[in-house]
Amino acid sequence: MEATLVQEMDKISSDQLLEGKKVFQADKLNLWYGKDHALKNIDFDIYENNVTAIIGPSGCGKSTFLKSLNRMVELVPSVKMTGKLFYRDENILQEKYQVEELRTKVGMVFQKPNPFPKSIYENVAYGPKIHGIRDKKILGGIVEMSLKRAAIWDEVKDRLHENAYGLSGGQQQRLCIARCLAIEPDVLLMDEPTSALDPISTLKVEELIQELKEDYSIIIVTHNMQQAARISDKTAFFLNGEIVEYHNTSTIFSNPNDQRTEDYITGRFG
Repeated sequence: MEATLVQEMDKISSDQLLEGKKVFQADKLNLWYGKDHALKNIDFDIYENNVTAIIGPSGCGKSTFLKSLNRMVELVPSVKMTGKLFYRDENILQEKYQVEELRTKVGMVFQKPNPFPKSIYENVAYGPKIHGIRDKKILGGIVEMSLKRAAIWDEVKDRLHENAYGLSGGQQQRLCIARCLAIEPDVLLMDEPTSALDPISTLKVEELIQELKEDYSIIIVTHNMQQAARISDKTAFFLNGEIVEYHNTSTIFSNPNDQRTEDYITGRFG
């Protein structure tokens, strides 16, 4: 009996460590593209310093939800949202909320690397310059630190003034992560960040994600079940615009509560 109690307490303690403070809270969030009901009554708490994976088949609402977290989804015509979406306890769907400030705090890395047609240095310095930093010494420090955090400094430190298009795909993606880090975000959104990369580059980005979660909260959309199992702390399974199941990743992959989750992660559909 005592051993069982100790094990249960350890489990509770472990769960609490995986949760901690909430970064985002979706409360009955609905989203339509015109008449297409893309997100349906989403209730979802996302915790800081976790890697949260969102999995599900194509068209299930994963990327739509991700882009709602910094309101980039509003760039699509005919989008309508209802419900509430809190970032750090403030409803970001209020009209008065400053979207520019939100996108500074909640950065995004896209599926395909999208460096600017500029030098490696200028790619990373771009954001700080937009925010008014002009001092070359300060900018140089930001560029170096951001590239180090993105685990690419040693590969590019002697090439800073070369065009970023000369980098490999994996290097370009890490450069885009560095560009995101340069404006000191709180959260990193990653939409299939390794789907266009080779296995070695994928491994480097996955290792980087594990390091970055010490300082950032990371939400990643992925089709790769093995990747979700390897790098995430929590996993949400989306299907037809709804969250079917959300739990610690180890539970989702070893003992899911919903048959649809098990069918998806074992490859029966999707």
